Amino acid sequence: NKRRMEKYQILEEIGNGSFGKVYKATRKGCKNKFAIKQVQCNAPENVELALQEFWTLSSLQPHLNIIRFEECFQQRKRGMMRLKHGDVRSSDYLDLVEVSIKGKCNASHCATSLWFVMEYCDCGDMNDYILSKPPTAHLNSSFMLQLADGISFLHTSNVVHRDLKPENILVSTSKDKKSIPILKIADFGLSKVCTRADTNTPDVNHHWFSSACGSDFFMAPEVFEGRYTAKADVFALGIIFWSIMDRITFIDASSKKVLLGTYVRRGGDVLPLGEALLDDPKLDI
Repeated sequence: NKRRMEKYQILEEIGNGSFGKVYKATRKGCKNKFAIKQVQCNAPENVELALQEFWTLSSLQPHLNIIRFEECFQQRKRGMMRLKHGDVRSSDYLDLVEVSIKGKCNASHCATSLWFVMEYCDCGDMNDYILSKPPTAHLNSSFMLQLADGISFLHTSNVVHRDLKPENILVSTSKDKKSIPILKIADFGLSKVCTRADTNTPDVNHHWFSSACGSDFFMAPEVFEGRYTAKADVFALGIIFWSIMDRITFIDASSKKVLLGTYVRRGGDVLPLGEALLDDPKLDI
């Protein structure tokens, strides 16, 4: 297992945040580039997000518009071990599951990192890509169709994303380098895999969620209310489509970054559309 991780060579850091860091890497004997995301499991919430992403990505079949997952490694003091979904023989894996369930981690758990190996997308995220290009009907329609296809695939696979936004969608150059780039839905830390045992039906639209999560400007009214289904992903998709078509942006309060997203103005305040619709379902938009 250690040798398996050693076959990757990290080239440079390409992203970082509260979750950890993302690196660009190569694999020995292979020309392809990879993105390796290191997640520090130094808090129970980090462990829960990392495990959820691992479970979801491990459950999905390949799809053109979903980020391709290669493998995952768990780093502890004694070395690097390849992580397998549902491996009840692995005490390291079971330790992570225990932390996720109990919401507490001891010193040995906090020394853990998970390393996700995924396909590398050379054009960054969709937010930056869209805002760097002049609007064209061809680009807009292609991106909208790709996203709709990706979300349809996820829901057919019984997966609800729950944090769909342009920053969580990556852009990759097409194989012929001339066609419209390929979109890849990524960042599955808040996603849920719906099983028949949850609701006695595999239909994601019959699985109800109560935890309000995601990004405010893409959250449906029912998410703010705390009772929603997979249709919340469709609402987020609509917000993305609208912002792509009209190039609607706002400035994020914390990062000060210009982001795509629709909203309602109330006086001097900018209000997420979902929150405004919760207050006034008959809002004229």
